Amino acid sequence: MATGKASVLRAQVLLLRAHYSGGEIDGLAGKNLARAVRGYQAAQGIEASGKLDAATWAALNQDAAPVLVEYTLTAEDVAGPYAPTPEQPADKAKMPRLVYQDVFEMLGERFNGKPALIRALNPGVEMVAGTRLVVPHTRPAQQLPKAVKLVVDKSDGLLQLLDSDGRVYAQFPASTGSTRFPLPIGDWKITTVVREPDYRYDPDLLVNQPEGAKPAMLPPGPNGPVGLVWMGIDKPHYGIHGTPEPGDISRDQSSGCVRLTNFAALAVAGAVAAGTPVSFRD
Repeated sequence: MATGKASVLRAQVLLLRAHYSGGEIDGLAGKNLARAVRGYQAAQGIEASGKLDAATWAALNQDAAPVLVEYTLTAEDVAGPYAPTPEQPADKAKMPRLVYQDVFEMLGERFNGKPALIRALNPGVEMVAGTRLVVPHTRPAQQLPKAVKLVVDKSDGLLQLLDSDGRVYAQFPASTGSTRFPLPIGDWKITTVVREPDYRYDPDLLVNQPEGAKPAMLPPGPNGPVGLVWMGIDKPHYGIHGTPEPGDISRDQSSGCVRLTNFAALAVAGAVAAGTPVSFRD
């Protein structure tokens, strides 16, 4: 297949399983998909056009596993807990955990798909334990070989993982700083990898914060400001982390840090350790 939403969905899933992510899977073409295609083509020795040409499909289709699979809802899936995410930091600080807002958001993040895609693939289903759903077959993509180095490319909005030969073997779209808090160009190292991190909220260190907001300690959870994992570097206040808004990755600015989808951040966290070099490039 070469055109249409079904084709884009297939490409997004196969690229992710090849470790060249176009971000949150939504069945829609865009710049993140084109970047993923270019990265994959370069790795495969195909002209890096960013277009899903015949040679690229031939390479992708060597992965014969299904693009969509069945998933059966469990009692734990249905039970949650789920809750709306407060808008104000002070109200977030009162929450025991910044949980998913509903089961579709949880499933979307588990399978790296936009919640609207999960709904579209399962029209009219009753979300109760035992219900069989159709979801993207993406979970194998979270298992990455250990990285010798990370490279964050500001101009392309990408985080790349390199092997011992200096070759890129995986990449993810990333949001990489802002005018006020630019990406700290240079060479750094991972210092910590923290899953389920608390977050010390300081409005003076962030962009676009509510007027009058005060510092607060926010609880962990997927809808916290740094998502499900924090990878600190040896520069204060900077790191690589998840996000509560996966659909915005590479499409908006960050407060200096490198933001990934939670799905991608967890995959990268499993491939690095304290001491892994990180290069931030223009």
